[in-house]
This record gives sequence, C-alpha cells and structure tokens, in this order.
Amino acid sequence: MKIAVITDDGKTISQHFGRAQYYLILTIEEGQVVAREMRNKMGHSHFVSQSPAEESHGAGHGMDASSHNKHVSMAETIADCKVLLCGGMGMGAYQSMTQLNIQPVVTTHRDIDEAVQAFIDGKLIDHTELLH
Repeated sequence: MKIAVITDDGKTISQHFGRAQYYLILTIEEGQVVAREMRNKMGHSHFVSQSPAEESHGAGHGMDASSHNKHVSMAETIADCKVLLCGGMGMGAYQSMTQLNIQPVVTTHRDIDEAVQAFIDGKLIDHTELLH
C-alpha cells in the first residue's frame, strides 16, 4: 500500500494541505516502510491565475465545484495512494480526497516517521475537528 504525506522538507508533516510543496510517498508492505519517494505537489499558488481575487475563507470555502476541480488536480500525483496524512486541510479538500478514494487523515503528529508508525499500528487518530 502507498500512503502520501504532505511535507515541505521530507521530515515533517505540513500544517496546510493547499500550501505544502511536496508529497512524500511511502510504500508499506507487511507493516514496514519499504520505499520513499518525493513528488511535487500542486498547491494554491498554481491556481492564482484562475482566481484573481482571493476568495474569502468563510463558511463554504473550498466546497464549490471549482475548488473540487483544483483538489482533483492536486491529487492526480497521488492517485496510486490509499491514504493522505496532513496536519490540516479545508473541509472541501477533505471531502474531495474521500470522493477520490483517498482516505485523508488529519494528524497532530509532526514527525512523518512517528505518524506513519502510528498509522501502521492502527493508532493514528483522524482529527477532523481541525478541518477548516
């Protein structure tokens, strides 16, 4: 199984899905990480030309069809992954990942290796209260 982790440095989990620069892809077999791969990740900055006026981050932000299409674009790179670990994301991105059959998990862990081990052990908590 492959899981993706949003990161800017390959060691820590980024706090915001849309702003992270990379995905760290981890291949897990028989409870062990057997491969790691960094992949570029599309983010908010890639869509600036599509929405010249910055949208408000109020209720409903990121829940419209245009936002879903952006989330789909961000997820193309991880279409082979079953899980996405992040430190935070919007409700719209969370729902989009779910619709794409990628299980998003919002974690309070910052260290990637600790979070991945907790996931492998079945002890990683999805902190949906941190969605915005």
